[in-house]
Amino acid sequence: MNRKKMTSSRRHHLKSLLLSIAFGLMDAEAKQLVVSKEAHMSEHCPALDLPGSTQELQELCKKLHQQIDNIDEERYDLEAKVAKSNKEIEDLKIKVVDLQGKFKKPALKKVRMSADAMLQALLGSKHKVSMDLRANLKQVKKEVKEESAEQVGDWRKNIEDKAGMDGRKKMFESEA
Repeated sequence: MNRKKMTSSRRHHLKSLLLSIAFGLMDAEAKQLVVSKEAHMSEHCPALDLPGSTQELQELCKKLHQQIDNIDEERYDLEAKVAKSNKEIEDLKIKVVDLQGKFKKPALKKVRMSADAMLQALLGSKHKVSMDLRANLKQVKKEVKEESAEQVGDWRKNIEDKAGMDGRKKMFESEA
């Protein structure tokens, strides 16, 4: 494939277009944020009309304190829920890591090799490669040892013969 590379001037032009679009979106988002903040404040926090007497001011303070207490209770409940959820997320992450195993599996290389080539690599170059693996095995014949009755004989007699110096002498003479 012949891909044409983009010229630096074209790349610079596209980059400046993208940045101008991004700045426009960020400005619009900031304006929207200001408008939504004003709408929220007007809805939830009406303008204060401060009463003139001290008793009415005390009642207003008590009412505000009750609202603060209610909001603090909600905030505490939400924080507890978030902490519980974070703990569950951490536990699940640990389980996932345990399930995946502790070691990263290495990427295996692809090797194209025929069955004959594999056999030749395993058996060595001096062996003829064939699919019949049993043909390459050595034939082993079992040898059956037959001991003569004369050699076996009575073991006590052999021990008595070899006892003493004469026996030692006989033993060395028979071996040599």
